[in-house]
Amino acid sequence: MSAPDFDPEYVFSHHHATPEKLKTYELIHESAKQFAKVMLERVPEGVDRVTALRLLREASMMACAAVSLDGRLR
Repeated sequence: MSAPDFDPEYVFSHHHATPEKLKTYELIHESAKQFAKVMLERVPEGVDRVTALRLLREASMMACAAVSLDGRLR
């Protein structure tokens, strides 16, 4: 992401969720929940599992942000 691609007015404003975006958010969240359940059931406890779960949370959040911003943040 270069500075010319970053529009603070656009990025830091409220973006209303359309019905289609709400469906996409739900799909992202449900998929992340399923993966988290697999990790909690199958991955041994420890720092690696904690990190994997944190990164899954971040990935889910960033995916939703991309949907919200219509992919305009490059």
